[in-house]
Amino acid sequence: MFQLVNYIRYYHYMAIVLEGQMADPLCGKCKALANTAARTEEGLAELESGHAGEIKDLPGDIRHLLAEARSKLATLKVPETITGQKKAGNCKMPDGVCFVKASKAILERIY
Repeated sequence: MFQLVNYIRYYHYMAIVLEGQMADPLCGKCKALANTAARTEEGLAELESGHAGEIKDLPGDIRHLLAEARSKLATLKVPETITGQKKAGNCKMPDGVCFVKASKAILERIY
């Protein structure tokens, strides 16, 4: 149960990160954001389908986080033609640093 709650909290967090980074002039047009958004939506759908029985028994505030994550992810408008901003030479963050990918890495730590 605690693991499921952590997963839900993660997907809620990622939905907020992705929503925020869509407004960033570089991240909002980056392949890393598009790929992460797609994987996050897929992961959330798998979580919901694999734990439907457990989810209905969770406290309302946790179910609210799940609903909010689902809603935010559904409204993301990722441009169709995008490129990796680092590869294109536009993103000047240091090597190995990406706001979106760093946030995504949290999931690996809670497994």
